[in-house]
Amino acid sequence: MELHQVRLLARIFFFFIFLTTLQHSCSARILTTISKPDRHDYAASARWLVSQNIWGVLSTLSIDHEGAPFGNVVSFSDGLPEKGSGIPYFYLTTLDPTARNALKDQRASLAISESPIGTCKSDPMNPTCSKLTLTGKLLLLDEGSKEAEVAKKALFTKHPEMMDWPKDHDFRIFKLEITNIFLINWFGGAKPITVDEYLHAKS
Repeated sequence: MELHQVRLLARIFFFFIFLTTLQHSCSARILTTISKPDRHDYAASARWLVSQNIWGVLSTLSIDHEGAPFGNVVSFSDGLPEKGSGIPYFYLTTLDPTARNALKDQRASLAISESPIGTCKSDPMNPTCSKLTLTGKLLLLDEGSKEAEVAKKALFTKHPEMMDWPKDHDFRIFKLEITNIFLINWFGGAKPITVDEYLHAKS
């Protein structure tokens, strides 16, 4: 292969890498168009964290390990960009322990951090770097229900790759029915938020 051909292939390769990086950067910017709320508005802060994140750690009670907590990194969506409901939806396969656990025991929690959003420059454990844990029940949605269709659209919009996941892997749509909210977004411990305040918070 001649030198000019090698150079041409190298340019094509690096151009492809550039386009891939640009695509991921653009996707990230879609989720960060909503500015961070005032830290004293606890409900809005919690909703902001959920709307701007695309993944978190979903914990269930393991049926394989005598009910021990099992945390799993999962993708989620609470709605279309800038139109989130605050309710996390998940596209989970029953081949994975998380879905199987939930089908036996619905108790679950979702933990997310401000750190992946890019607005926090300190260590993720620093209280000024917001963190949220939503506790409740991980419920399987009826496949033909209106809510399942809304959830699927929300998930596939933020995670287009999901549309191409194997059909024979028994992916199901779940939602977290929230019963408790734990938020730290500054010093002074967890901030008081009711589920009703959270669900009716203004963006």
